[in-house]
Amino acid sequence: MEEKRKPRLEEDAVLLLNKGKRGLGRLVFGRTALILALLAAQLLLLFAGFFRLGEYTVYGGSMLLSLAVALVVVNRPANPAIKITWILLIMLAPVFAVPLYLFVDLELGHRLARARLEEISRETAPYTPPCPEVLSRLQERDRALAGLGTYMERSAGQRFYENSGALYLESGEAFFQEVLRQLEQAERFIFLEYFIVEEGYMWGRILSVLERKAQAGVEVRVLYDGTCAIGKLPYQYPGQLEKLGIHCKMYAPLRPLVSTHYNNRDHRKILVVDGRCAFTGGVNLADEYINRRRLHGHWKDTAVLLTGEAVRAFTLLFLQMWNVSKRGEEDYLRYLDASAAVEAPGWVLPYGSSPFHREQVGRMVYMDILSRASDYVHITTPYLIVDQEMITALTFAAKRGVDVKIIVPSVPDKRAVFAVTRSYYRELLEGGVEIYEYTPGFIHAKMFVSDGDTAVVGSINLDYRSLYLHFECAALLYQCPAVGAVEEDFQRTLAQCRAVSLGDKERPLRRLTGWLLRPLAPLM
Repeated sequence: MEEKRKPRLEEDAVLLLNKGKRGLGRLVFGRTALILALLAAQLLLLFAGFFRLGEYTVYGGSMLLSLAVALVVVNRPANPAIKITWILLIMLAPVFAVPLYLFVDLELGHRLARARLEEISRETAPYTPPCPEVLSRLQERDRALAGLGTYMERSAGQRFYENSGALYLESGEAFFQEVLRQLEQAERFIFLEYFIVEEGYMWGRILSVLERKAQAGVEVRVLYDGTCAIGKLPYQYPGQLEKLGIHCKMYAPLRPLVSTHYNNRDHRKILVVDGRCAFTGGVNLADEYINRRRLHGHWKDTAVLLTGEAVRAFTLLFLQMWNVSKRGEEDYLRYLDASAAVEAPGWVLPYGSSPFHREQVGRMVYMDILSRASDYVHITTPYLIVDQEMITALTFAAKRGVDVKIIVPSVPDKRAVFAVTRSYYRELLEGGVEIYEYTPGFIHAKMFVSDGDTAVVGSINLDYRSLYLHFECAALLYQCPAVGAVEEDFQRTLAQCRAVSLGDKERPLRRLTGWLLRPLAPLM
């Protein structure tokens, strides 16, 4: 009987997959289209109101209001590049920009989410207490890196772990096969949190396993970002998964109300199985990530599989996000105590960043690596849109003799963003940073590897959205064998790249686009 049920479960998952296939009809006539239409109508009314107000605004009064708001912007604690963008908008279009800044600054859209996340952070703080013994042993090996550990404990409640293994996965295809293997071994619970989940071969295979496991009594939870409702999944998809026995939520689903909340997306990639292992990296659950569908040439991505005590951190990150929109009790220890030590060398720092936190820990980890490096820092990122502080950190490392190399795509997924990325080339090249474009297509991997002993693999791009506006996650590996695998893969990828030079000719229109859009980079 059980043998007959198994293929039927997979058929059910495939039927569900096909039933919700993306198409023009769903986009035009579905609930998401109605929500987008209502949002557009509200924006038009807001714009019309702003411009109507401008007709009755005395010029001198408008200038005084703009100056007052500009002074507020200058004196607020924020990145200078973000301040410049706002001041530029306020000076050029005060009737539009001043109300917009006040709307964003009041944070009406995400105050509730911020308060809820702060409450959960306080509630869960006892489950990740500092571990002085681990930090002391790390200090004996690398005093500077132990300083980063102290910062993470004090600023973000996150810490280094020993007794944790790391397996580097050099492609989306390798990630996919390892995910299927680990899911088949699940006995207690499976947690998935992804920015993109899209119907297709990859998600269909994973979904069939999740359904079978749910029917066998394994607790399965799926959390994905609400932007997936725009053309990737039906708006009612969580309800469809619930019918299969899978608990499902959208983070910040689209509502017919204009809100600043939509600016802060859940960009994390986390998969936890039984508290025994956890995945993170750049790979989303869609076919282009495993090259079953070609969008921008060959898609290069990476991930890491953690085992041991460090898995506990990713389990907690998932549960915190899951409970942002939930009222009620969560038995955290039931899931956190499932992570057991494994025999493995080195230290692992799993971490998450939040736009609601005053400390941009994802950015600070990258800055710390650049400041500590003595031999090399090798970086891959799909987007290179950085503030002046990051430019200074990159070029200062290069000027003091560190080999700084950055790989970016040669085939962009967003042309405007790519034009802005290229606008940074000259300043970085003149500062001694080497830049390479991945000629087979699009590189989506987000990695730092340094000095043969340190590597970061995660979801954090070198752009404003990842560093300031999105929920992100990553794992820093120190003196783990996987660090060597990361550097070896970087060198293999580098062999498929074209070196960018100051003498390269660029299309005038692309250069002009980057020049015009760069002042707006913090908003992209």
